[in-house]
Amino acid sequence: MVTGAVAPLTSNPPTRVINLIQGLAYEETQEQSLEVLCKNRLAYDNLAVLLWNSFGTMSVLLKIITSAYRPLLSDGLTERAVTQVCNAIALFQSLASHPNTRIPFIRATMPVYLYPFLNTMSNERSYECLRITSLGVIGSLAKVEDPEVIEYLLSTQIFPSCLRCMEVGKTLSRTVSTFIIYRILLSEKGLKYCFVLAERYLSVSQCLGKLVEDLSEDDAENLPHLLKNIIGCYLRLSENERTRPQLSSYVPWKLLYRKYANIVRSDPEALADLRKLVCNLRTSKSCTTHCTDEPPTSSNSPGPSIP
Repeated sequence: MVTGAVAPLTSNPPTRVINLIQGLAYEETQEQSLEVLCKNRLAYDNLAVLLWNSFGTMSVLLKIITSAYRPLLSDGLTERAVTQVCNAIALFQSLASHPNTRIPFIRATMPVYLYPFLNTMSNERSYECLRITSLGVIGSLAKVEDPEVIEYLLSTQIFPSCLRCMEVGKTLSRTVSTFIIYRILLSEKGLKYCFVLAERYLSVSQCLGKLVEDLSEDDAENLPHLLKNIIGCYLRLSENERTRPQLSSYVPWKLLYRKYANIVRSDPEALADLRKLVCNLRTSKSCTTHCTDEPPTSSNSPGPSIP
């Protein structure tokens, strides 16, 4: 049971964490327990294991998460409800991140309960909060090089859901969803999945192109990460020689602007990927002019070369 002032989990973590987890089962302590666990989820390494193995805890978290489905459709979400659901989803991220709970988590198909939040078409604050928190769970899965995780992601609707987030989300959602697509494409199965249907490859190419056209320098914190993920996706797609000529027609000229190269210059890996991408695209006739034209005369104008 949770009563009185909130203490950090670092004080006698096992007892404190167990009490908080038990508090999830009671209506009068559920909200506070959820908030404290969420805020301190990184303070105790085995929180995910305790959550997964505690009787009834997953049912409680699922009940909190699914309680938002109906209000989600009717625009009836309150700020308090969104906060509770986001806290529950954040605990899901702990499960997705921990090596001992990750595989049981996906084998129980727990991520599918987050898909309704990924498939919304609104970018209002409450929807965006649910979207980015849910993407954090999938991102935690995708960042691990585990064939079973990739197999699971490809067997569900996460790929088209991420493409939708890239279209309707704000910069942070776009950054995380593009990262997930990139991580999937890094695997051979993921790359094959993208190319097996022309419509799927076309959707990815067009979605990336729209992201580039919509790039805004207003979000300076997330822009370098978004650019790195976009470049990484394009680079993987460009490694398919059969479709490379078609890809060159989808890569916006804007991506080669010098100002964007300057943004990723502090990241050697991203800059190297951009150079490789330009090199790959130069092999296609339709991109030769793009990569070799002289930049505009103004010294501040963007140019096509990546020095």
